[in-house]
Parts: sequence; C-alpha cells; structure tokens
Amino acid sequence: MEDCCSPESERMEAWLDDHLEFTHSYFIRKASREMVNAWFAERVHSIKENPPQQRPHQSSTDPSSASTILPPTLSLLDNRCPSPATVPSPAPGTPTRKISASEFDRPLRPIVVKDSEGSLTFLSDTDRETVPLWGSVMGEGGGGNGGGCGVAGRSSGGDRCARLLELVKDVSSHLDVTALCHKIFLHINELIAADRYSLFLVGEDSSNRKFLVSRLFDVAEGSTLEESCSNCIRLEWNKGVVGHVASTGQPLNIKNAYEDPRFNAEVDLITGYKTQSILCLPIKNHKDEVVGVAQAINKKCGSDGAFTDQDEKDFSAYLAFSGIVLHNAQLYETSQLENRRNQVLLDLTSLIFEEQQCLEVLLRKIAGTILSFMQAQACTVFIADEDSMNSFSSVFHMEYEELGEVLDAPKRDCDVSQINYMYAQYVKNTMQPLNITDVTKDQRFPWTDENPDHTCNQIKSLLCTPIRNGKKDRVIGVCQLVNKMDEPSGSVKAFNRNDEQFLEAFAIFCGLGIQNTQMYETVERARAKQEVTLEVLSYHASAADEESRELQVTAVATVPSAQSLRLLDFSFSDFELSDAETTLGTIRMFVDLNLVQNFQMKYTSLCQWVMSVKKNYRKNVAYHNWRHAFNTAQSMFALLKSGRLQSYLSDLEVLALMIATLSHDLDHRGVNNSYIQRSDHPLAQLYCHSTMEHHHFDHCLMILNSPGNQILSGLSLDEYKATLKMIERAILATDLALYMKRRGEFFELTKNSQFVWEDEHHRDLLRSMLMTACDISAITKPWPVQKRIAELVATEFFEQGDKERQELNIEPSDLMNREKRDKIPSMQVSFIDAICTQLYETLAGMSEFCSPLLEGCQENRQHWKLLAEECEKGLVNGLV
Repeated sequence: MEDCCSPESERMEAWLDDHLEFTHSYFIRKASREMVNAWFAERVHSIKENPPQQRPHQSSTDPSSASTILPPTLSLLDNRCPSPATVPSPAPGTPTRKISASEFDRPLRPIVVKDSEGSLTFLSDTDRETVPLWGSVMGEGGGGNGGGCGVAGRSSGGDRCARLLELVKDVSSHLDVTALCHKIFLHINELIAADRYSLFLVGEDSSNRKFLVSRLFDVAEGSTLEESCSNCIRLEWNKGVVGHVASTGQPLNIKNAYEDPRFNAEVDLITGYKTQSILCLPIKNHKDEVVGVAQAINKKCGSDGAFTDQDEKDFSAYLAFSGIVLHNAQLYETSQLENRRNQVLLDLTSLIFEEQQCLEVLLRKIAGTILSFMQAQACTVFIADEDSMNSFSSVFHMEYEELGEVLDAPKRDCDVSQINYMYAQYVKNTMQPLNITDVTKDQRFPWTDENPDHTCNQIKSLLCTPIRNGKKDRVIGVCQLVNKMDEPSGSVKAFNRNDEQFLEAFAIFCGLGIQNTQMYETVERARAKQEVTLEVLSYHASAADEESRELQVTAVATVPSAQSLRLLDFSFSDFELSDAETTLGTIRMFVDLNLVQNFQMKYTSLCQWVMSVKKNYRKNVAYHNWRHAFNTAQSMFALLKSGRLQSYLSDLEVLALMIATLSHDLDHRGVNNSYIQRSDHPLAQLYCHSTMEHHHFDHCLMILNSPGNQILSGLSLDEYKATLKMIERAILATDLALYMKRRGEFFELTKNSQFVWEDEHHRDLLRSMLMTACDISAITKPWPVQKRIAELVATEFFEQGDKERQELNIEPSDLMNREKRDKIPSMQVSFIDAICTQLYETLAGMSEFCSPLLEGCQENRQHWKLLAEECEKGLVNGLV
C-alpha cells in the first residue's frame, strides 16, 4: 500500500479539501458499505457512557405560563421517586422500582407481541432499528447544502468544512441526550453567533400523539449544562414557529418575528426579552424524519440583525450530521429504558415464583407488586371458576394504602359485594385486555350510570387484562387496576399503552404462577383426600372389633373339626353352613395345616384378618362373594390334605396358597375384565392386563398391612417377600386368559414325566394350576350343588349383560345374554371340555387322591350334555 504520508498523497488530500463538492459527489458514488461502516466504527467503537447528569428541578419561568410548562410526569429525564410522606413504603419483598412513572409514559416497544397464530410471545419478528450510517444521509435534508457551508469569521470553504467536521466529530461519541444537546448548543453558537438558543425534541406519548419538548430553552452563550436544562416546556404539534417547522420539515428564517403570524409573543411578555429575528431548522434522522427542532434568536452581528443565507447553510449542514448522532443517542436512551423496564418485570416475576404453595399469598404478592409499580389506587385479581362460564371462584382485592403491610400477612377483609365484576367478566369472555380512560364516558358499559352510589362510580380510569394458563388457550383469571395516580398532583389519570403492555406481559408469568399454585393445592388436596380415604377404607375394610372378639371367643371355646364341617371332602358344599360356621371353618383349615403354629400367628390377628377378608367381599354380587372365596379355599385345603399334596409343598407355599384362595376375588364388582376395560373404569387406567386380578391382590395387600390384620408379622423379611410374591402370582393365575397361556407347558411337563419338584418354575406352574383347579372346582361338585351354583353364576353374568346393553349400548355375548339362557347347558359342556377336563386329568395323574375332582367333573358333563339335548328338543329352557 502506498504511504499515506507521501508528498503525492498530501497533494491529493489538499486538492480534495479544496474541491469538497467533488469529494462529496465522489464519496456518494464510489464509497462501499464497508468503507462507510469502517468510517463510522472508528468513531463509535470507543464510546463510553457519560455519567448521569443530576439536574435541579427548578424553573425560572413565571407560573402564569403553566399551560406551556411540561408537567413533571412528562419530563423525559425525571427520575423523581414518591415522597415517603405521601407514598407508603414498599412492603418487604417488593422490588425497588428501576423506572419512574414519567419514563414509563414514553412509547416503548411492546414486551409481548402476537405471532402469526395470534398467540402472545416474547419473541418479536421485528428487527431492532439499526444504527444509521453517515454515508446514507450525507445527501439528505440540510446536508445537501454542504457545498456552501461556512463558519462565522472564516472565508475559506475548506476551512469551514474542516471545522464543521471537527464539530461533528466532537459530538459523535455522546450517548447522553442531555449532554449532547448542550454540546450541540455550543457548536451552533460557534457557527452562527446568535443571542439565544432553544432545542426541542419530538416526543410521543403512549398513544402515539406527537409533541415537542425542550431540552434547551432560551439559553445564552456561557450557560452551563445545569443551567441549560433547568427549564423544560412542552409545545403542541404544528403550533407556533417551532411547531410549524416540526410538522412541515422546512426551515424558517424570519427577519422580523412580530410580523410573522406564527410567532407567539407570550414568552417575550413574560420574560421581558425582545425577539427580533428567528432561524429555526428541523433536525432529521437518517430516514428524513423530524426528530427535533433547533432555534436561534437574534443574530449578534450583521447590518440588520438578521440571519444570513450562509448562517442557514452552516446551521443546516451541521444539523444534518448532529441529527444522526442525536437519533443514535435517543435509541440508546430508549434501549436503556427498555432494559430497566424488563429488569423490573424479571424482578416482579421472581417474586411470584418464590411462592408456589398458597394461592392467597401468591395473589397478595401479585397485587402488591403491580400496585407498587403501576401506581394505581387498587388492584383486584379474579380467579375463574372452572365449573362455570360466568362466575369467579375467588377474588383478591388490595388497596394502594395496604402496600406498607407485610405481604405474607392475612389480607384485610373487604366487601366483595362492592367489587365490580362486570369488566372482569367482559375481559374473561373476550380474552382481550380492556383499557378505559373514563368509565363514565364509555358507551360499551351502560351499567355505570345505573347506580350512582355504587363503588364502580368511584372508578375513573381502568385497566383490565386476562390471565391465561400455560397453554394460553384458557383464561384462568383476570387482573384489574383502577385509577392510575399522578404522583406529584395525586390526581387520577388514564392508563397508557405502556401500562397495558407491561401488565399483559406480567400476566403471562402470573398465569404460570397461579396455575402452578393451583396444581400444587390440587395435589395437596388429593393427597389429603387419599389419606382420609385410606383411613376410612382401613376402618371399613377391617372387621369391627366386636365381630373379631366374637369369633375369637367362639374359636377358643370350640372350633368344629374338619370332619364335622366336611372340609376334607371334595364334594363339600357350603349351602348348609351359616356365615359364622364359614369363618370358623377357615380358622380350622389354618390350624389343621399347622400355619398358626409354624408362623407364630397371633390368634387375635388371624380372627381379625378372616373377618376383614369376609367383610371386603361385596354382598350384592351373586357369585363372586365370600362364599365363593371360602369354597375355593376349602378345595385347596382338600387338595392339600385329602389329595396328599401338602407333603410336596413347603409351609410358605401352603400359607401363600391359602391366603391367595381366600383373597383371590376381593372387592369383586360382579363384572369381568372385558367390561372393566370397555367401560373406561378407573381400574382400567391402573393396569394394562388382568385388571381385576391385580386389584384383588392390591386389596389383599392392604388388608394384610392394616393394623390388627398382620398375620405375616412372624415371618422374616425374606420369608415375607417370598410369600407376597407367591400370593401375587397365585391370584393373577386365576385369570383364565393367563391360565390358557401357561397350561400347555404344565401339561407337557407332566405328560412327559419332566416335572421336577426342585425346579421353582415348575413349582410356580403347579401352584398356578392348583389355583385354577380350586377356582373352578364348582364344576366338580355333586350335580344338585353344581346346578345351583351354575344358577348363581348365570345370574351374575346376566346382570353384566344387562349393563352392557344399557350403559355400553352393545349386544352382550351369549354367555351374558339372558335371552340366550337356553344355551347355558351346551356352553357348560364346552367349558368342561376346553378348560376343566385336561386340568383335572393332569392333577389326578400327579396324585391319584385328586381323582374325585376329575370324576365329579365328568359326571357333571353328562348331566349338562343331557340337559343340552333336551334344550335342543325344546323340552326345557336352560337350567329349568
């Protein structure tokens, strides 16, 4: 690269300085984006934020001009906090405000926006406004007159432009708007030498209405930064000289101010100052939008005291550059303001998520933090009623005066009847925020005029926003603020767009907090309800102490022998026994199997357990009730004793089988697994297969663990675990679907003499087959008993069929269809052939003493076969 300090380079640079028009034109035509970016980057890379300037709140303007004085709440740099004498101190846990109410009145970008689907999101598709580049504006606005620029007292065009560039460079590093405006004032004074200066910036309120607010007003040469910023006035758009320049974007050079109808002489009358000439120019950004107005009054030198065309050109050229710097500083100031606003939102949100257990405490924190930040008189949070479209389940109300109280303290009582629900209901139904400047003038809600004495008529301004759930598809609450307060005056003013946007964003976090708290409370209530339910179930599941003591007394006095109760007979029938005799018979079976002695069972616990098991069978079920359980246990007892199988099984296996037979149908509902699944019963949600069998085991476990029923307390831990495992598998084995899957292996092992007693898997198969054999042992009873039991089974099946018709609207199978009762005999024959015969043949093959089961089954098949033939001939109808 050629040395930039070479004589040739110096001559070229000097020539460019002398031909600025060509230099400007060449740069516009030839400069690349990279060159412009590099030029600008050199001037902004080392920018350091100036320390904040503290300016006194004083005004030298006469009070009679109050109509033009900017209210303190509209002062763009007013960081004034409420006086402790008038504003309650924030309650503990309330974050300190990092942004004043006046700053919050400025138009800020929304925190939340709606995406393409209409849902609220924190992610905006709108790009941030980029920092403008110098090259993009060098030919815009007043900068186009740069060729004729000049500085007072200098005649050389090169010197004027060089000095102008020095001035621009001096302000290019400023990001503080106040300091920048003062620096611009100093430069303008050097350029055109006027007596007084004012600089106005374009402002917008939250409703996007434009106005002009002074950053410098009527300042003279030698004024310090603090003095320059002491006065602050607000001018209406398109009024007066300054308003005209701002609205039209065109400069004004007025030689005699009093001859111009746009001039307002009121300020002169107040201050006693005489305005003669005015030079007023717009300050534009890179988009050619007016961002401010600079005004010079009374030219110091010159023949007639008027501003020259050269003054106007120098002024315009300088403002073309300073407008970009000023716009950049405003963007930075707005960014800082938005950052503080978002930090406040995060602080408030963190307070919400500190409390996730009590809804009332959470609502108090929500109301307190909103009131502290939004400066409203009252905040009301309505919680929607899930069961009703037009009501709220709870309401929390807080007044501004309550902010000094501890947040966790109980809220003071308020008359909920005095709270206006109509606005909240409207917001809940529309799912849209509601911002009313004056409720008395809003025609959408005519009820405000119906009752003049009602509390709602004390409301002037109102802001109401929906609180949505996590999915944002349902309103779970509404937050309502009333009467925004003006801090200095204490008067009521309207909520602005920033208030609406902030509350809308805050409501998103409120919704998450409320939903989480409600879920926590729901879980806690469910847990408490479960504890109560288990307590009640435990009470009702366990037999009454009187019943247990009665059984104990009777059992101690005399327990009938197994022979007298015919418990050893395969042809046993319980029809002749009373309920008391069945419980005594159960005690007898446990005693004769040596279970009481071997496992140190307490007699009181055994009696209590037997009575509890009996109690947990439903009396309204025709077949699968206590009597069926007792008969199943008797069949197992007969197999072990009379069938001579006890010697092949361990004591733990015998214990598990006896408990399983008595418990295998606990809490049976009189319907099968298919019905439970098709009816979407809650039990179907707990288990994917063998639904009722799993429920029977769980019920068995609950009784065994209930106080007073712990008959397994004498077992070691390993014995206890092994016994429970065998009980579970034995009860599950009564599911005929599992029996059909496993019986083939068992039959194959016994047929090929491959059954090994020492193999635990083989023993488990045997225990499962024994359970099924006992469960269906009614098919082996003498014909009168078998027929009577079949009638009970049919009654239960027909009741399920009726439910399927009425509740499930389906046609029941033949087995459940009372209209097909004539098919019962043939179905019984099929049942014996498919389920029973091979099982009893196998057991008889393992022990010849089990053959009575096979013989009884075969005899009953003959009876059912004969009855089926009679049904086919029409001689009988089913079991009759």
